[in-house]
Amino acid sequence: MKQIKTIIAFLILSAILFSCTKGPGEGGRASIKGTIFARNYSNTYIKTDSGFIGGQNVYIKYGDEPGIGDNTDTDPNGEFYFNYLREGKYSIIVYSKQLVNNTLDSAVVNTVEITSRKQQLIMPKIIINTFKN
Repeated sequence: MKQIKTIIAFLILSAILFSCTKGPGEGGRASIKGTIFARNYSNTYIKTDSGFIGGQNVYIKYGDEPGIGDNTDTDPNGEFYFNYLREGKYSIIVYSKQLVNNTLDSAVVNTVEITSRKQQLIMPKIIINTFKN
């Protein structure tokens, strides 16, 4: 009887320990910070100005999960933040206008990896095209 209790306790403890392994996603202490730089074009495809853009949608994908995990907008300085992340690989996605008539936006995808629990990863500047007038 004592042996059965020991086996059951071992199985429960094993299940708890192995279920605690978590991959990329929310629930950690790490963060990703970046900036979005926009080259602005007129409707006739003439470059009008450039600069860091506020209010731009930025998406994050956690590891190999299908679909988007979360999103945020850039602040007035073009900066974005994703906080409370765990160790793992992430894809940062921003959409950019194509400079060709009647084409869909293209995704600008940057893959990064958080390698430590409290890492504050700063990404290189992401450049996109816009038609904001």
